[in-house]
Amino acid sequence: MKKEKTKHTQSRGQWASKMGFVLAAAGSAIGLGNIWKFPGKVGLYGGGAFLLCYILIVAFIGFPAMLAELSLGRHTQKNVVGAFTKLRKHWAVAGFINVISPFIIMSYYCIVGGWVLKYIWVYLSGANFGGGADQYQTYFNTFVQQPIEPLLWGVFFLALCVFVVLRGVSGGIEKVSKFLMPCLFILLVAIVVRAVTLPGAMEGVKYMLTVRPEQLSADTVVGAMGQAFFSLSVGMSILVTYGSYVPKEENLAKSAAWICALDTLAAVLAAFAIIPVVFVTLGAEGIGMGGSFAFMALPEVFASLPAGGLIGLAFFLLLFLAALTSAISILEGCVAFVSEEFHLSRVKSTLILLAPLILLGAGYSLSQAADRGINLPWFDFAGGFRMLPMWDVMERFTDNFTIPLGALLVCLFVGWVWGAKNATLEIQSGGMFAFKIHKAWEFIVRFIAPAMILIILFCTIGLGKGLS
Repeated sequence: MKKEKTKHTQSRGQWASKMGFVLAAAGSAIGLGNIWKFPGKVGLYGGGAFLLCYILIVAFIGFPAMLAELSLGRHTQKNVVGAFTKLRKHWAVAGFINVISPFIIMSYYCIVGGWVLKYIWVYLSGANFGGGADQYQTYFNTFVQQPIEPLLWGVFFLALCVFVVLRGVSGGIEKVSKFLMPCLFILLVAIVVRAVTLPGAMEGVKYMLTVRPEQLSADTVVGAMGQAFFSLSVGMSILVTYGSYVPKEENLAKSAAWICALDTLAAVLAAFAIIPVVFVTLGAEGIGMGGSFAFMALPEVFASLPAGGLIGLAFFLLLFLAALTSAISILEGCVAFVSEEFHLSRVKSTLILLAPLILLGAGYSLSQAADRGINLPWFDFAGGFRMLPMWDVMERFTDNFTIPLGALLVCLFVGWVWGAKNATLEIQSGGMFAFKIHKAWEFIVRFIAPAMILIILFCTIGLGKGLS
């Protein structure tokens, strides 16, 4: 028995350094949502008021929830399903709920990552978006309406993720994160410098830094809570899995604080990179950004600026880096589950996941064409291809239900079932590190975080006002 345990411990991946773990976990958190969804939320909810709420929520709720997941993973040395099962077998269903989110998200995340790759290719080949008053909107709509090309770009993006994950924890994920994350921040800072030095950009900066009391509403707080939880990768199995690769000699609380800080910094920098540019070109009315804003409006914004093609290329390279680091972590959470629960190699586990991921991704990609009124006779069934926009429900299902539910179950389990005091001992590494705020952390994980997550669920599943 002892021999088996030693063998299992040696076969598990482990981060080679604290910096590698922090950068990999930060890469998981810093995704597409940070780069264009966060600036949109800042614009939608009144600038400085949303920014203030977001930072406070990350510090006082997001950080405690993240630390709960990391401690659960390191204590059990298991994937999320294995972690729940090891401590309480009848809580295994909570682990499965945490696995559902990354699997579904990965399928459509790759498609959006493919869109980003396509735009990088267009900029590199001369930024030919066609002509006419609505050329950028027309270009994007024409591209996503195609049944094959968007899927091929998505499969290519997935292949990049698979390549990294197959190389293992320290040899693949950690090495790539150590390279990509500095590149991401260098690009982001460069775009910020260019954005805030444009004539008239200070109006956008002022908008973000001014806290208007009338904007400090319940909607703003709930919007900031939703963005914070989804941005930090809480409730998606990723942090439990990444935590299981952290050695006992690492200060878990300090690492979690760094991850939250880097994620928040990236989101705030993204807002400084985009909102001033939008103010310069479109005015205040341009800050209400939808999901396709990066692909339909921003290329037009960049085209109106000096060296706009270069700025556009830099922006989509930034989006690519953010998408890739997040997608790698999402795929790793799924691979760790299949590998450990079904006792398969990393290669076999990854290959098993490919077919269903591509199939779901194809459904999501094709649904974009159906959503724009395109009917494909070769895929006509049960009243027509237009039924396929139901695949868009995947996005709402994860963002509005499984992610907050997964985070809620982790907090309840750590706070009440496994026990917050046991989690504190794990965070302290048996007394190796001080955790002076442990009483406040235990209170938040047991009471405050669950209550806040329930508010998010209440507002996003239709019982209250949504987070749009």
